[in-house]
Amino acid sequence: MRYELFLFLPIVTSFSSAWAGGIQTLEAVEVVGHAENLVGMSDTASQGTVTAKQIENRPLLRPGELLEAVPGVIVTQHSGDGKANQYFLRGFNLDHGTDLAVTVAGMPVNLPTDGHGQGYADLNFLIPELVTRMQYKKGPYYADEGDFSAAGAVRVDYAETLKSGIAEIGAGSWGHRRLLAADSVKAGAGSLLYAAEYFHNDGPWETPEDYRRLNAVLRYSRGDGRNGFNLTAMAYRGTWDSTDQVPQRALDAGLIGRYGTLDPSDGGETHRYSLSGEWRRTGVHGTTRANAYLIDYRLNLFSNFTYFLDNPVRGDQFAQADDRLTAGGAVSHAWLGKLAGRDTEHTLGVQFRRDHIRNVALYNTEARQRWSTTREDRVDQSSVSLYYQNATQWMEKFRTVAGLRGDFYRFDVASSLAANSGQVDDRIFSPKLSFVFGPWARTEYYLNLGHGFHSNDARGATITVDPKTLAAADKVTPLVRARGSEIGVRTAFIPNLQSSLALWRLDIDSELLFVGDAGTTEPSRPSRRVGIEWANYWTPAPWLTVDADLAWSRARFIDDDPTGNRIPGAIEKTASVGVAVENYRNFFGGLRLRYFGPRALVEDDSVRSSSSTLVNARVGYRFDKKARLALEVYNLFDREVSDIDYYYTSRLAGEAAAGVADIHTHPAEPRSFRLSLTLDY
Repeated sequence: MRYELFLFLPIVTSFSSAWAGGIQTLEAVEVVGHAENLVGMSDTASQGTVTAKQIENRPLLRPGELLEAVPGVIVTQHSGDGKANQYFLRGFNLDHGTDLAVTVAGMPVNLPTDGHGQGYADLNFLIPELVTRMQYKKGPYYADEGDFSAAGAVRVDYAETLKSGIAEIGAGSWGHRRLLAADSVKAGAGSLLYAAEYFHNDGPWETPEDYRRLNAVLRYSRGDGRNGFNLTAMAYRGTWDSTDQVPQRALDAGLIGRYGTLDPSDGGETHRYSLSGEWRRTGVHGTTRANAYLIDYRLNLFSNFTYFLDNPVRGDQFAQADDRLTAGGAVSHAWLGKLAGRDTEHTLGVQFRRDHIRNVALYNTEARQRWSTTREDRVDQSSVSLYYQNATQWMEKFRTVAGLRGDFYRFDVASSLAANSGQVDDRIFSPKLSFVFGPWARTEYYLNLGHGFHSNDARGATITVDPKTLAAADKVTPLVRARGSEIGVRTAFIPNLQSSLALWRLDIDSELLFVGDAGTTEPSRPSRRVGIEWANYWTPAPWLTVDADLAWSRARFIDDDPTGNRIPGAIEKTASVGVAVENYRNFFGGLRLRYFGPRALVEDDSVRSSSSTLVNARVGYRFDKKARLALEVYNLFDREVSDIDYYYTSRLAGEAAAGVADIHTHPAEPRSFRLSLTLDY
């Protein structure tokens, strides 16, 4: 069955109850074809679903760029492609995921107390052909969303069965190679889905990236969307050499070329092995869902951002190591009832997670060889979260969604420096409230209020001594509160056009900022962001869709400090416009423009990044129902722009000991081509 839903509107499935036309239901509501009106199925203007059809014709340079299908999200890279992407949303430079919670197949991707950065979210294990949909939410208004979700949350669902097998072979610029095989077969009373991917790419870099990725998925499932279960095993391994951001002065002086590096030994290796299961049951007493997961993860990352600033002899390369076992799960139950005589849906849930971090460490290295240890830690971080939510239809044109969430954390750190060991407990309660008015003339209005949070690195919660200088260090608050509000409207008044508009505000008690010379995030000052988002999805013909998303935000520190109140790297303006063609005289494809606006790089706004505009394209031809050929072109107009810019102090060989403050840039890749042949079997 073909589903074509709208980019910024949620699909309703048996995984959750819903409102459909003002009538409360726990049944699945399926929207088939180009629906006239999906208003009435979401609680905010900034909530929605991206379907597999919408993903199919998006040109993707990297798997993580799937998240750019979420309006307002920008995905970049400042290092090798094996490293987690850099994410931007709602006035945030989210580093690798500080306030954007991502789950795949029910498993969290963000890593707390990570070796590289808090909330590190590596999506390189994604296989786009298996994604059935992405459900996204923005802001702290949802009782079932917890850590790292203050700016937003994205849930990526994988298929349980495939309509046909897939075999793909791809080749392209700079050593790009990709092989993919995937299919699902009957297995007893259920289905067995399997997929395997091999990927290689060197990129345009003077030091070839030699990125090698191996992915495998095995999933057994039974039942349907209302009653059933699945068991899933995944395996991912990646190795790469990286060209990190470089100082602008080195480019201007001709010390290196545009795609050169100052330390060719940077790079990394990582793996992620997981076993997970999901179960759902729908009956007369409501809908129950449960999931559990076990993830084995390892990262060894070698970076040199300051070159010879700290050590003029050996250089400043450092290694960040992470080795952990993560276990967790969730159970929720939703049922219908009455509140003050009004129809109400109740949802009660519990979530739990434990990260047993066998080693999270920082080493000094030279050409990937360790020569000293800054710190090594063993960390056990555990959390239990309880939430309750009720959705009540007070009148035909008015409903509310109210929720309360409680999160309870324990941090236990055993450090190589005894003074930094310790145990800390913390808790936080987050109320949520949404008012929904309408629909009138296929238009609905929203007012949303809510609290959320992000966690800080456990090592910061127990620290007393700086491991480098041995000077006294201040502990950080383990759980940091966020407060959000939003007003919005969603309309389908014009036939074939869906639009949503949201005006929002978000305050956070302590900002998480990327620190270039440390290669990690650290807590900073309290902040406030306000912004506006406008998303549009138009289907002028059955074979043609057009989407356009615009976002503007203002991010400021809200305390007094003579250094200034700008938040370095905070995104200000973004735009995304896309056209997709599906099966027009056997042709298909897509054309996408992405605008990434300029940003303040220092607190007083005296240094700013440039903007960038990139256009990617995909065009293909179906020879028959079984075979299709596609060509993807990235950076179609070969623009020489930056993927990302930072401003900090570094030192090149021969420079003064104090170093030089400079913009450090990572260029967007030049125009490149990828050709793929896909056979369905």
